Amino acid sequence: MKTTLTLPSPLKGEETETILSVRNLEVCYKSGKKIIKAVNNLSFDIKRGETFGLVGESGCGKSTTARAIIGLEKISGGQIFFDGVQIDGGKKEIHKKIQMIFQDPMSSLDPRMKVSDIIAEGLDVHKLYKSKEERLQKVFAVLKAVGLSADYINRYPHEFSGGQRQRISIARVLIMEPQFIIADEPISSLDVSIQAQIVNLLKQIQKEQNLTYLFIAHDLAMVKYISDRIGVMFNGRLIELATAQEIYDNPLHPYTKSLISAIPIPNPKSERLRKRIIYKPL
Repeated sequence: MKTTLTLPSPLKGEETETILSVRNLEVCYKSGKKIIKAVNNLSFDIKRGETFGLVGESGCGKSTTARAIIGLEKISGGQIFFDGVQIDGGKKEIHKKIQMIFQDPMSSLDPRMKVSDIIAEGLDVHKLYKSKEERLQKVFAVLKAVGLSADYINRYPHEFSGGQRQRISIARVLIMEPQFIIADEPISSLDVSIQAQIVNLLKQIQKEQNLTYLFIAHDLAMVKYISDRIGVMFNGRLIELATAQEIYDNPLHPYTKSLISAIPIPNPKSERLRKRIIYKPL
């Protein structure tokens, strides 16, 4: 049974509404007799139309949080609300509105399927077309949106570069016409020269289609570039939350300061003077 959440009134001057609310989320795993909390009492809101960045080192719970939101991980406690309604990530109607771009496009694309079938898989599952011609036209439209040629529809994933495969992954998401997209480290497996292209593509698509993003990465510099607000995770908890600029200009938590200190500086002279801050939790 779905439960309706009464969201707090917007702050004065705040025109955007909350599209996703995570409340006291917990995801636990058993390791023998020990219970490990991968996500521990996590709460945050994401506003419609914004990009919310989630950063932290590997193993801090970022991807587990994403998978819990979309229903790929069973939650141990807490609630997740989408558009003010408590959601069950396993329901088909939610999959139409919330889509996910995975970290490694090669492992997330079926190597036995042609591009046209990979992209249209969601349409097939939800029966969102009336004819094969309509299905094909939708595939052509999203291929164009991500900068790929319609000539690619009969090729297989192994015939493409990493950047092209990630564009196919993005096309597979866009064809469902979602409202909310989770991008789980979508550029970490790509060459540095391609990373900026994919991030710029995501920004362009967001502007054209009024999408909301949860952008997950460990590269704080790239997260700052694409995000409106940033949440910093450590050991399954959210330890700091602010606008992207505030996180950079005035980090409060020692762990956030440590992450920022690890960002390389493009100026060689400044880079030589950069001092790394090592975070030592109590």
